[in-house]
Amino acid sequence: MGVTLQQFAYLVALADSRSFTRAADAMGVAQPTLSRQLRVLEDELGAPLVQRGGRDGITLTAAGEVVLPLARRMLADAESARTGVAELIGLRRGRLRVGATPSLCIGVLADVLRVFHEQYPDLRLELVESGSQPLVRSLVRGELDVALVIVPASGVDPLLHTTSVLRERLSVASPASDRAPSARASMSVHELARRSLVVPRLGYDLREATIAAFTEAGETPRFAVEGGEMDAVLRLVEAGTGVAVVPDLVFAGRPRLRRTVLTPALYRTVALARRADLVPTHAMHAFRETLLSFLADLSAGGGFPGDVQVLRGPGPTQPPGPTQPPGPARRPDPA
Repeated sequence: MGVTLQQFAYLVALADSRSFTRAADAMGVAQPTLSRQLRVLEDELGAPLVQRGGRDGITLTAAGEVVLPLARRMLADAESARTGVAELIGLRRGRLRVGATPSLCIGVLADVLRVFHEQYPDLRLELVESGSQPLVRSLVRGELDVALVIVPASGVDPLLHTTSVLRERLSVASPASDRAPSARASMSVHELARRSLVVPRLGYDLREATIAAFTEAGETPRFAVEGGEMDAVLRLVEAGTGVAVVPDLVFAGRPRLRRTVLTPALYRTVALARRADLVPTHAMHAFRETLLSFLADLSAGGGFPGDVQVLRGPGPTQPPGPTQPPGPARRPDPA
């Protein structure tokens, strides 16, 4: 067929802007050019892809909705190919788009990115902070290269390749300046049900895990504040607004928080995920090794708060292609 990536790019721009005028401006072409190329694409595929509305507005047809995710993936694959070839021939270092949940950004990723930037200062880093489900969707669409996500009980999307890196316990955070929420070193969900809770916004895996624990115990949570990102939840707890169920990683460097173990124990697994159908670039491989080395060093030095276990250390695997990742490794792979 005579379908081109440029035509797919025009379709994506139309879907994002819902306007021929805005899509043409975004693509830097005249509107008649964009309209003509869209008609060529529709003729090649044998179906209309957009439906014109009033005042230049458009909606996607059923065929357009089917083609759009494929177009996004093909454009992302093409960008990955350009980046990979550019790295291979040494024209530029490219970029790495990293995603992570807010608690992981607070707990470990900031330091990992600092170390990674020190190792590869010419590589452009882009960070996306969101819940695991949106991050998985972004990975599948090719909008991210790698992401640290929480592994759900149902398993990770089969379109992704994952490396489990951490297993951490969920504990109760309360203000260190107040009395402990329990006379013991631990507390049950039944005891927690008598306390006011601060929970993050909808879409957080942590919120879902907390509510699921209450449901399993036959209890109903009492919410003091609902919504907000992880940093806001921790600040509200420090201020004495309520208590919160949080991963143990976030207690690092927060002396104003008291950790109380929740029983029965709740754990979650953190994995590094990427698209399974794409060969990882040198930058992706270098990030993986930097992350695993950092976690292994932190664990060996006793730097983790609470109950956090490293599940995998840096391995002897080589990066894709005939060349090594740019710059020196943080520490050599084990022999």
